[in-house]
Amino acid sequence: MIIRKIEPIVSAKRKRVAAYARVSMDGDSMTNSLEAQKDYFSKLIESAPEWEFAGIYADEGISGTQSANRREFLRMLDDCETGKIDIILTKSISRFARNTITLLKTVRHLKDLGIEVRFERENISTMDASSELLMTILTSFAQEESRSISENVKWGIRRGFEEGQMNAFTLYGYRAENGKLKVVPEEAAVVRLIYENFLNGCTTAKTEKQLAEMGIKSYRGKHFSKDAIRQVLRQEKYTGCATLQKYYIENHITHKKRRNMGELPKYFVESSHEPIIDRAVFDEVQQEIKRRREMGIFAAGAVVTNCFTSKIQCEKCGKNYRRYKKVHKDGTELVRWRCSVKKTLGEKFCDNGDITEDELKYACTVALGEDEFDEEAFSENVLNILVTEKGTLLFTLADKSRCVVDWR
Repeated sequence: MIIRKIEPIVSAKRKRVAAYARVSMDGDSMTNSLEAQKDYFSKLIESAPEWEFAGIYADEGISGTQSANRREFLRMLDDCETGKIDIILTKSISRFARNTITLLKTVRHLKDLGIEVRFERENISTMDASSELLMTILTSFAQEESRSISENVKWGIRRGFEEGQMNAFTLYGYRAENGKLKVVPEEAAVVRLIYENFLNGCTTAKTEKQLAEMGIKSYRGKHFSKDAIRQVLRQEKYTGCATLQKYYIENHITHKKRRNMGELPKYFVESSHEPIIDRAVFDEVQQEIKRRREMGIFAAGAVVTNCFTSKIQCEKCGKNYRRYKKVHKDGTELVRWRCSVKKTLGEKFCDNGDITEDELKYACTVALGEDEFDEEAFSENVLNILVTEKGTLLFTLADKSRCVVDWR
């Protein structure tokens, strides 16, 4: 009898296939487009017996000219690094990237990892020898198309600026309706409270606490922070006027927002919408902001200061020294001055030396030629003290002369 041995059939390992989808604008139509892409690729992958579904990665309302803000794109690349994907499907080169450098750098790295990218519209696979040249040409077209669209949009916005038209935007106290700002009464009352508090001497910290106690949230329903309060106090649109093109987008690749320092014209529109704050009140607030800035730490009455406050600087990092007190178990106190960076972040960031207040006062008597420390004489005659890395104090006096004291 002849016995024939039948070898087992070894099936090839199924490829793990993922898809990447992206739309560059928010909106119902774009959302439907993204869902259609996700549905299409899911069915396509699951219908192929030689493929194993490895997921759909989708970015919504994100530009393709740079990858830094594309969270799903970056998540997909991380999964590629950890060996979870063998093939990536995408609708077209422009969906994957509109930046030639980004595209080539990404697909080359994926190719080194043994991962193939397939662009359906162009019928290109990155594993084909001739694919890179064709991708370079097509991506250049996509990048130029992105630049052209960006320039057209900016042209339209600037023509609108010339005619006094504002972009629809979000601003606490208002809502945009048909390109116009409409007052929201309950939010307008909060804006007036912020201005009133400031002119009555309140700090932004005190107003922040008051708004929190009243349960008042920002436009996005979050905590009304000190920074948000400062923005309200500086926002001239509350006067019913608007300066247009204060900022501009650098280019269609970086999308960086830049302050307009004269590179482009600005446009001032008077009485463009209903005011919440009277112009005279707004101007008074701006003067008060300037006054407090010039006074520095002394503007906040709640901050405990003495004659040394804001006069002692660190040579290593340029920051001010701060006063702190340590009480020992026997009840005795030791007052020291320490670099604010060192005090907040530790010696790793600044290791310049501390100085006790007694040592500081003694150094001042030496610098001023006095027998004992006189606070009034110090305030009148000393402009600044620099704590050097060599363990000395460099005094700058009122007559602009300087002297060095080795306080150690």
